[in-house]
Amino acid sequence: MDSIFNLKGKIALITGGAGVLGSNFANVLAKQGVITGIVSQSIEKANKTVEAIENNGGQAFAIQANVLNKEELEKAKDLIVEKYGRLDILINAAGGNMPGATISPDQAIYDMQVDDLQKVVDLNIIGTMLPSQVFSELFAKQKQGIIINISSASAQRPLTRVVGYSASKAAIDNFTQWMSVELASKYGEGIRVNAISPGFFIGEQNRALLLTPEGKLTPRGEKIIDHTPMGRFGKPEDIDGALLFLCSDMSKFVTGTIIKVDGGFSASSI
Repeated sequence: MDSIFNLKGKIALITGGAGVLGSNFANVLAKQGVITGIVSQSIEKANKTVEAIENNGGQAFAIQANVLNKEELEKAKDLIVEKYGRLDILINAAGGNMPGATISPDQAIYDMQVDDLQKVVDLNIIGTMLPSQVFSELFAKQKQGIIINISSASAQRPLTRVVGYSASKAAIDNFTQWMSVELASKYGEGIRVNAISPGFFIGEQNRALLLTPEGKLTPRGEKIIDHTPMGRFGKPEDIDGALLFLCSDMSKFVTGTIIKVDGGFSASSI
């Protein structure tokens, strides 16, 4: 029986596709029959993700590119057009944080490293804007295409310590809404731009903030769980439903929306 999402044969590209969430997105789409491109600065990591997908019977390909390098992204676009003739889905999953843009409990705003803040802003904002600019040109010509950006629980509810990350992810929400209007109003209803806003998921970048080396909750981890009504951290597969909904025609009248997948964190208050 065919999947209700009807995505078989679609072509998708995922920046940061070798990361924890990005690789899960790739595997989920591949299981639906999507031919999935993995964009990473590390071709080794991208190839590893491709291999895992192919071992599960899916189709995928690796592209080495820096999301902050327009020339490399243009080359990636040309490769996709040459091989597949089109692109259907772009997922901007590349992003991250830097220690110098984070304020520890014994620091103040005066200790923030501007260079690290700039890197965080570049990676999260420019690293979403540039791929959107480059690949949406295909969507404009096709009059059809889907962009999914990755926001964060810290975008709508600024969190202590992660000042650079929170500010840059708040910009992603704004950019998502702006881009949705820009593309739909100029190139038609076939182009949709939305975002997924994950709550707290354990990754290499935040593991030490949330868990001790023994795997127990840190004081910060305890506060987060206390304010998450579902009482746990997210798992990559928790985002699968939102991802497939936004990639499919089930959401064909949905654009400019940020879907929260956070166990109720954003709805919680003291």
